[in-house]
Amino acid sequence: MAKRVITIGVYDFDHTSFLEALRFAEVGLLVDVRQRRGVRGARYAWANALRLRATMAANDIAYSHHRELAPTTELRELQYAADDRLGVGKRSRELLDPQYTERYVREVLDRADLDALVAEMPASRATALLCVEADPEACHRSLIAERLAQRHDMPVAHIRPSPV
Repeated sequence: MAKRVITIGVYDFDHTSFLEALRFAEVGLLVDVRQRRGVRGARYAWANALRLRATMAANDIAYSHHRELAPTTELRELQYAADDRLGVGKRSRELLDPQYTERYVREVLDRADLDALVAEMPASRATALLCVEADPEACHRSLIAERLAQRHDMPVAHIRPSPV
């Protein structure tokens, strides 16, 4: 079976639906691509690094943090400024700012060793790229997935939370 990648965010999932989505997608490795591995508020406490790592271990899903794939603080602030200009927040953003995208690709993705990530990925189960945004188009994880698809000929699927 060929290696395959999915993307998933934290927002709009709860602990149970998140795990169900991973199981349904047959995820064997969860790759956390967040700079800060925490989410504010009790609703998403399950997604904080220590709890998430323990949950993954209890569900036979490996966990790996690839901080080198996270946007820098400066890049995140660039995206937040674009969000402010458009009057949207992180949870309501639908697309990444073009300047953010260009700089993320040039400053982070082009420098990353994706071959090392690919070597870590299981062949028999999917690898999930994790960040926080519900929509992949609003998150850098979609850029990582696109690069994996282009350079490593991997199928990509995006898991979105079910509408309430």
